Amino acid sequence: MYIKRIVAATAVIGLIIAGFFAYTIYGKFLTPNTSFNNEEAHVYIPTNATYQDVRAELEPLLKDKVSFDEVAQRKGYIGNIKAGHFIIKRGSNNNEIVNAIRSGNIPIKISFNNQERLENLAGRISQQLEADSTSLIESFTETQFLENNKFTEETALSMYLPNTYEFYWNTSAEEYRDRMLKEYTRFWTEERLKKAEEQGLTPVEVYTLASIVQKETAKNDERPRVAGVYLNRLHNNWTLDADPTVIYAVKKQSKNFDQVIKRVLYKDLETVSPYNTYKYSGLPPGPIFMPDLSAINAVLNPENHEYYFFVANVSKPGYHLFAKTIAQHNANRKQYIDWINNQGINR
Repeated sequence: MYIKRIVAATAVIGLIIAGFFAYTIYGKFLTPNTSFNNEEAHVYIPTNATYQDVRAELEPLLKDKVSFDEVAQRKGYIGNIKAGHFIIKRGSNNNEIVNAIRSGNIPIKISFNNQERLENLAGRISQQLEADSTSLIESFTETQFLENNKFTEETALSMYLPNTYEFYWNTSAEEYRDRMLKEYTRFWTEERLKKAEEQGLTPVEVYTLASIVQKETAKNDERPRVAGVYLNRLHNNWTLDADPTVIYAVKKQSKNFDQVIKRVLYKDLETVSPYNTYKYSGLPPGPIFMPDLSAINAVLNPENHEYYFFVANVSKPGYHLFAKTIAQHNANRKQYIDWINNQGINR
């Protein structure tokens, strides 16, 4: 009888201890452990992060840091850190939080447009992905990559088509560049290649001309007409005489791309640079800007006309007056010169 009592007591004590441990484990694993009020929190864990790095990132988001450490240890997360972008839902428990940051790498949407140079693009992308601007520019200008894909440092910008894309946040610089090459190849369908060929242009030349067209007009509906002017000039071996290329040449020569030039001066037209299309015939060595897809499409689908000249239309801001002859153009140009002088724009 005495032995039975001891066994029963031991069993009860065991159940109490088991219940205590079950309650403790339940509390640590399944009790909500978030301290933020938003619906969700975004967590970015860098490549090669340590658990301490993760802990520092999570600390403002957790109510009970100690219980999280214990659960992370029990689930083997501490020795198996994953890089990426993760989302933690408000009210998540430790078990859910660990699962989210272990296997829930969520893609992000990144976008870019209208970058003037590869350096600007690298800076823009580094604000959205883990890769820094230095590693990005190094990958953009890698000699072997450019040679293998028939680009130069001057034409490399034309590989990057402005749009919104989905990436993992921890995408490397090389992975980003290689993905952009695939997007470039996908964009240049047989139909687009045929249209480029009809204009006597390669894809890179289409992009280069589109960069000039967009710099000339911000109006989408006017871009096919402006593209038509420049194609008329190219097809008849005229110089393009494009002010935006002169501005780019001046910036490049002075190594100051931050300067704002609103007016091209006669002295600027003497700038010795292959980007100066007043001085040198044909297209410049590469794009002067990252054009929108609408500008690229304008070059591929230009307006068919006999205009060779255009100048800003001061009575319709943003648009231009077009002319077939130099006499007509000079008459149109006078209204613009008078206006710009009245505005006091000297540079």
